[in-house]
Amino acid sequence: MSEYSPPLDDMKFALKEVVNVNSLSELPAFNEVGLEALDSLLDEASRFFNEVISPTNRTGDLEGSSLNDDGSVSTPSGFREAYAQYVDAGWGAISFDPEYGGGGFPWLVGIAVTEMLTAANMALSLNPMLTQGSIHALTAHGDQEQKLAWLPKLITGEWAGTMNLTEPQAGSDVGALTTKAELQDDGTYKITGQKIYITWGEHDLTENIVHLVLARTPDAPPGTKGISLFIVPKFIINDDGSIGEENDIKCLSIEHKLGIHASPTCVLQFGDNGGATGYIVGEENSGMRYMFTMMNQARLAVGLEGLAVADRAYQQALDYALERMQGRRADTPKGESVPIIDHPDVRRMLMTMKAYIEAMRCMIYLNAKSIDIAHHHPDEDERTRGHELTDLLTPLSKSWCTDLGNELTSLGIQIHGGMGFVEETGAAQHYRDIRIAGIYEGTNGIQAIDLVGRKLSMRKGDVVRELLLEINETASELHSANLKGIARPLEDAVKDMQAATEWLIEKGGASTDDGLAGATPYLRMFGTTVGGWLLAKSALQAKKQIDEGNDSEFLQAKIETATFYAEQLLPQVSGLLPATVSGAQSLYAIKPERLRG
Repeated sequence: MSEYSPPLDDMKFALKEVVNVNSLSELPAFNEVGLEALDSLLDEASRFFNEVISPTNRTGDLEGSSLNDDGSVSTPSGFREAYAQYVDAGWGAISFDPEYGGGGFPWLVGIAVTEMLTAANMALSLNPMLTQGSIHALTAHGDQEQKLAWLPKLITGEWAGTMNLTEPQAGSDVGALTTKAELQDDGTYKITGQKIYITWGEHDLTENIVHLVLARTPDAPPGTKGISLFIVPKFIINDDGSIGEENDIKCLSIEHKLGIHASPTCVLQFGDNGGATGYIVGEENSGMRYMFTMMNQARLAVGLEGLAVADRAYQQALDYALERMQGRRADTPKGESVPIIDHPDVRRMLMTMKAYIEAMRCMIYLNAKSIDIAHHHPDEDERTRGHELTDLLTPLSKSWCTDLGNELTSLGIQIHGGMGFVEETGAAQHYRDIRIAGIYEGTNGIQAIDLVGRKLSMRKGDVVRELLLEINETASELHSANLKGIARPLEDAVKDMQAATEWLIEKGGASTDDGLAGATPYLRMFGTTVGGWLLAKSALQAKKQIDEGNDSEFLQAKIETATFYAEQLLPQVSGLLPATVSGAQSLYAIKPERLRG
């Protein structure tokens, strides 16, 4: 099994040439953070995650985390030491508010670093990911006292954060939750109830765990309108900031999962002995709105998992294809074999992985940059455009990238042949680990409904229309740059996207069965088109540098990868148009009781 080596050249090209990270230095918030030193920062991050975090990935899968008799959870060997080095190095803090100990870098830079962490060890990366979500929620909605009490050590990673939504009867339907919160004389709340699927809900990596818990107060209205958000720490914090007594929270069990074995997915019981102490965040009955602040950031991070794990699977599959001798070509002398990378079918699989991975990286990075613009641009109109692009790209990043994560890690196994099905090679771990990403943080089907419901209707469809016009403008640039082989398929994809978009708008988006039936193929169309657009921009930048005399195999490969994507992958957009606009009739033509045959 090969270790992970961050693809620094590809990452830097996407950051600088495709999404233009340097333009963020013009924003007042990032004037003095040192973006000119980005290369050095990424180089050091690459070394750290390759040498310190990546070796723990296989150990974590084989050992897993374990529940002890006292309700504590032990992580696999090497995890505590690796995580301590991660905290000491400050990698988790680089994109947060300097007022509370953060590094102040753009979220885009943080996403690039997180890509390395996630590819190095997805299971371990979920701990900082949930902590980052907690930081976002408290930064946006906590009062000043709460920010001072909780944010500094969450930002350093000395404390971890979790998100507690799901209950046995309340999964995607969060409004069905029943966990109770009762106000006490001292202004705190007593929290009672059970939460399931709590990622890193109990562990031994940090001295405290700060649970963000959704619960209902006694007179709360039903559904999502009656949910409040509470800080419920594993240990109560004393007035001087020191760790106090243990709170009334117990880990009842950890799930035995298909993958991410090292990540303890916990069942937590709040209030076995009278109730866990909690502190309300913001206003009562506003918890669902607050939690979406956390969830939207988490959805981008989950989309990043699709990219990161696919890239690690690709690196391993490529190494195997270069070394594995099997079969011969027509021009191979009898009795000799060739590396399997010489066979067209294996080359097709590798190019499919490479092209999709580069497209996903550009999409994730563009999404992160739009978040930076939405929060930090001094011009209100630019902030609005940043918010709109963020809202539009988030379901694409989350769903398209995680669907591809499933498909590309499967291709990684296929390239290994029979050895890919044998756990010894480690290829199967990537396939198992990424399978959850299309499910949690809102299933991919829910993301598709969100896209055709809330996002497609933004400005009565004009946000989508304007993006498609921008993609067509890139196609015009491709013609001018003599890259017509990329331009024409991109134009065809935009034409079909426009047709699908207008049909869905006419059908009412997610308000009808016809719109809902077309949601998932429409999201796939959209993701594939945006991916092709961003690779086209990549090709344009490579061509520009070549024309300026900076020719290299790396730049030529950017053009060839975009060409492969345009010729081999973009035509799927046209193939998905009928599925998007066919309506729901065929989905309901067979009665449920006859589906068994």
